[in-house]
Amino acid sequence: MPEPAPRDSISVLVERAAERDRDASVPLDEAPPAASAVRGRPVRVALGVARGETGLSSTGGWRLLEQGGESMLARMAGGDLWRVEQRGDRLRAVQELARAGARESALATAWRGGSLVARPDGDASQLRWGGRRYRGELLLVPTDSGILVVNRVGLEEYLRAVVAGEIGNRTPAEHAAAEAQAVAARSYTWVKLGGGTVRGFDVVATVLDQVYGGVEAETAVADAAVRATTGIVLSYGGRVVNAPYHSACGGSTAEAPEVWRTGGEPYLRRVSDAIPGTTRAWCDIAPRYRWTATFTGDELDRLADRYLAQFGGAPAGGVGGVRGVRLTGTTASGRAAGLSFETGRGRFDVRANDLRFVLRKGGEILNSTWIELEAEPAGGGLRALTIRGRGYGHGVGMCQWGAIGRARAGRDFREILATYYPGTQLRRVE
Repeated sequence: MPEPAPRDSISVLVERAAERDRDASVPLDEAPPAASAVRGRPVRVALGVARGETGLSSTGGWRLLEQGGESMLARMAGGDLWRVEQRGDRLRAVQELARAGARESALATAWRGGSLVARPDGDASQLRWGGRRYRGELLLVPTDSGILVVNRVGLEEYLRAVVAGEIGNRTPAEHAAAEAQAVAARSYTWVKLGGGTVRGFDVVATVLDQVYGGVEAETAVADAAVRATTGIVLSYGGRVVNAPYHSACGGSTAEAPEVWRTGGEPYLRRVSDAIPGTTRAWCDIAPRYRWTATFTGDELDRLADRYLAQFGGAPAGGVGGVRGVRLTGTTASGRAAGLSFETGRGRFDVRANDLRFVLRKGGEILNSTWIELEAEPAGGGLRALTIRGRGYGHGVGMCQWGAIGRARAGRDFREILATYYPGTQLRRVE
């Protein structure tokens, strides 16, 4: 969760939406939520961006409406496949018929400016987009990047998929960890609601915010956790707090300034994950509690040429090869304060969590910043760099594998949350 991701269409859209937030003269219109389609406090989840056209269907009857949500353009039966096409700032919907393997069009709406709203006919009907089913309704918004697809869904129904997507398919014996995840995710979402007055969505369905996979991602344990904690959030000083979390802390969580360019929050203090009276940590059951990654000299050169300009201030056009890599220091929790790259064009420093986006393996960012380096020099450069690390994720807030370990030991969700977010209180929101 809240891990910056490589730039993709959603990443670019988020940046452009932030620009729109600063310029309220460029609104994205939307339909008011219908009681039959959205239960409770609505959350607008950006699912993705389709270029040129995108397909829609449903498990039951559904309707397509203009952006105001009052004028119906078409009524569809379950299983009907419709294609939404874009032409500039206009959209239209076309019904598809498959005949002898060819795609044919049967019906089409007129081209219209603004958004379209796909709304199911009751709870038994679920809209399908991108191979997944979604509760609530879908908004289709024309943007410069393509057709933005937004799922407008009730907060508690949104959390059913988020809890499972973020903490995995847990067993009934681990229900307290799922409940702690539900409260943390609800708190995070609550803070984000309405944060962009004109951008058209509150959160995205990826690690840029919280992983959200729709109906297929839901599990029985996650559903029970959401129900057991309905409306409960974390608060500090009378306000609902942003509650970050991560996969495995490696033995100690980090304070936010150790990782991000941000001020500290009193409830995001460093917390030991050691099991009292043992040499173990609650999260040492995590698959990536300890790990090793090795980079060849050629890999380092390619990564430095590609990412040091963005994260280390290097000039464009390459750095002339990596000659050495060293830690610039360690933080109070034992994590790297940063890395210094000695190159053919000078020394470039990369700060804290940014180093994970430079040292990628197979496109995936480095597991964590709790690392030790072992360099193998060769002819004025490096033959290889081996990194031995602990934990997975940014390290701030709740350690998910630590929560799972504590749940297995009989701790309840209140104790888990009080441990990882010290000083917070639980309250209920409507």
